[in-house]
Amino acid sequence: MMKTNRIRRVAILLALLCCVVGLAGCHGSSDTTAFEAPETWDASKSYKLTFWAKNDTNKTQTKIYEKAIADFETLYPNIDVTMKLYTDYGKIYNDVITNIATNTTPNVCITYPDHIATYLTGENVVVPLDDLMANERYGLGGSELAFDGPTQDEIVPEFLQECVLANSHYALPYMRSTEVCYINKTFVEKLGYKLPDVLTWDFIWEVSEAATKKNADGTYAVNGQQVMIPFIYKSTDNMMIQMLRQCGGGYSTDTGEIEIFNDDTRSILKTTASHAQTGAFSTFKISGYPANFLNAGQCIFAIDSSAGSTWMGSDAPLVDIAEDKLVQFETAVRMVPQYDTAQPKMISQGPSVCVFNKEDPDEVMASWLFAQYLLTNEVQCAYAQTEGYVPVTTKAHESDEYQAYLDAAGTDNDLHYQVKIDATKVLLENAENTFTTPVFNGSTSLRDAAGQLVENTTKSSRRKEKIDDAYLDALFDDVSALYHLDQIGGTMAIGDKAALGPLPRASIILIVCLVVAWIGIGAVALRDKLRSRQT
Repeated sequence: MMKTNRIRRVAILLALLCCVVGLAGCHGSSDTTAFEAPETWDASKSYKLTFWAKNDTNKTQTKIYEKAIADFETLYPNIDVTMKLYTDYGKIYNDVITNIATNTTPNVCITYPDHIATYLTGENVVVPLDDLMANERYGLGGSELAFDGPTQDEIVPEFLQECVLANSHYALPYMRSTEVCYINKTFVEKLGYKLPDVLTWDFIWEVSEAATKKNADGTYAVNGQQVMIPFIYKSTDNMMIQMLRQCGGGYSTDTGEIEIFNDDTRSILKTTASHAQTGAFSTFKISGYPANFLNAGQCIFAIDSSAGSTWMGSDAPLVDIAEDKLVQFETAVRMVPQYDTAQPKMISQGPSVCVFNKEDPDEVMASWLFAQYLLTNEVQCAYAQTEGYVPVTTKAHESDEYQAYLDAAGTDNDLHYQVKIDATKVLLENAENTFTTPVFNGSTSLRDAAGQLVENTTKSSRRKEKIDDAYLDALFDDVSALYHLDQIGGTMAIGDKAALGPLPRASIILIVCLVVAWIGIGAVALRDKLRSRQT
């Protein structure tokens, strides 16, 4: 009997322990209720906000953030903003995910919609902004704002639409860029070609193949050097995504069904492989940073972000190679190559700003004010001028300050570097031709998989492997398994409870432990019943 009681006590303790584990695992999602904007905001209270942003080595951008915070705090002396800088967006993403579990997320964060989609798998983590945006007093262009912020109509609609997940705005756009092609125009003309206003894939491949011709001594004819990689692509995920969009191939549905493993993808990979085999094409991950090859006269077409323009060209302000390696050439900038020049399609990318939910709705309102302040002309124009970014508001585009900046293109090789402003204008003039990929829990993995297809195919081609349907069948299976795409397909749109992806690990542990505990209790009860019958 004592042994039976001991077993029963162990089973009950196990059940209690499971409950404790489960509650600890759920901490951070159960403490915060859905945000409801207060009718009034208490400006007499003091608020301490944390702001997470990304910066590499561009100290000018850091100073812009610091000035924005100082100016905002002058307008709102009761709000104190502390900034934490990260070296890349991936680290911000990882820290946010970690801090969701402990309810210690920042107040405001520079991030990407793909990342927000994952944040939304938590309960009431990110604040939906629609009601805040429409608030007459504290919304976009609100009457009680202490600064001249944009109205909703003054935000570029294509950029604002990128921040919609499950029919709600969960972010504000902060800066936008696109991909552009930086070209050694001197070498294109030396090879006997005239550079078109709109590049085609056929043109890119033809010129790149022509540039692989060598002299008798083994040097390349176009540059007289031992090294020439005519075409280098920085972000191969964008390469695959844009090519599929341009040719009408499947990538994914809006609800997260995976469509990338199709015949159009096969055709793109086979074409890429044929040019990788000849040495006409390579990638950043395989060969290195495109700008360094371009500036050394060892590359003709370098596709990278418009935000990377300050590294591109003989006179670039951020040249990253030794001066004696630089080759002088005329740099041209074009949108990425197209299949149909009459209907160009180019990706829109760039960080957005989201606001995290907190127990105090007034604290959330203070966060919302700061997020809005990042869209003022002072911040937008200053930040956009550091690299080839485009402000996200027409209010900034039309400002005298920004127009003067654009008009001064080429007057120096620093603030008004010609290539940087040319790259900026590609996006300014083609905002209506931009697109974004569907956002859902797992869309980041799909994006990574798209790039992996190109990377693996290019590596195999350089090793002289045969790229046929059998190879691609195996590649599709490997990449799907690597990024767990079979676990993503068929998920619903973010915001739908059925679409929140797999259960959190703590929830799974709780369920398993409870099942084990109740089985133990049931076993003890059954044993006692059988013994009572025997007696």
